[in-house]
Amino acid sequence: MLSPREIILRLLIAAVLGSLIGVERERRAWTAGLRTHMVVCVASCLLMIVSAFGFADVLIDQHVVLDPSRIAAQVVSGIGFLGAGIIIFRREAVHGLTTAASVWSVAAIGLATGGGMYAAAVSATTIILVILAGLKPIETRLLQRKRPLRLELTVSQGSLGIGAIMQILARARLSLQHVEIEQGEDRSEEHFTLIVLPANPAQLHEAAEELRGVEGVRAIRLPQN
Repeated sequence: MLSPREIILRLLIAAVLGSLIGVERERRAWTAGLRTHMVVCVASCLLMIVSAFGFADVLIDQHVVLDPSRIAAQVVSGIGFLGAGIIIFRREAVHGLTTAASVWSVAAIGLATGGGMYAAAVSATTIILVILAGLKPIETRLLQRKRPLRLELTVSQGSLGIGAIMQILARARLSLQHVEIEQGEDRSEEHFTLIVLPANPAQLHEAAEELRGVEGVRAIRLPQN
């Protein structure tokens, strides 16, 4: 059986490791931030301690045999429900996959810490931080020309047609991949949702500036970086 000092040490290490990943998510203002990651990591650490050492008094009987991995296996399965709650589907786009994956990963880090595998827990935390924070600029630079982006317009009813929009996009070297048109609540305006490709942000801003000068355009919403 672990001493109280060792139990507290493992829980504190789990809190610290979970907070490191949580800070990165908090910095980007995602739903699951610092506290969520810390709680998941500490709780999974505690569950691992209970799973591995919480039945020592029962195991005194030589006829009783327990599998110490049983609770840990349930953590791996159960954390999926929390991850599913983080992922949202809005307007044909999925958001929160990376944050859900980071929550799932801190559960694994907590389990490793609870099992006393400090080197594995610290190494995994370091690698995950590099993936989340260090590779983001590289990913953006490599994929920004291939990834479609969304441009949303609010215009006066009948003031702007698809043909005019396509001409403006063409001048910015953008092609229209998909468009949605919704009627405004007061029927005096229309809402356009444009998916454009290729999606270099500079080109998208160029098209947005030209659209702002078109009569009847009331609002333009660009994707958040």
